[in-house]
Amino acid sequence: MRNAMIIDGSDNVVIAIEPIAKGSDVEYVVDGKAARFTALEDITIYHKAARRDIPAGSPVVKYGQHIGVAACDIKAGEHVHVHNVTSHRENLDN
Repeated sequence: MRNAMIIDGSDNVVIAIEPIAKGSDVEYVVDGKAARFTALEDITIYHKAARRDIPAGSPVVKYGQHIGVAACDIKAGEHVHVHNVTSHRENLDN
């Protein structure tokens, strides 16, 4: 049963559409195919979870857009929020 969603295939996070307990499967559909991983932490409804490893300094991608930068290594299944993401302002002068 799906308990998370993803908007763009380039997203490296999913959004929980219900509370997800640590150790549970996180299930979603991407590009028409079912996918899953195990939650390493409790994920609050409407919060993000990493669907793959995100190395420190790499962009966090949601809805196909960079929404921040990983402040530390984030493992697939970890909660992604202000404790491990820093803001990043794009260069809009180009």
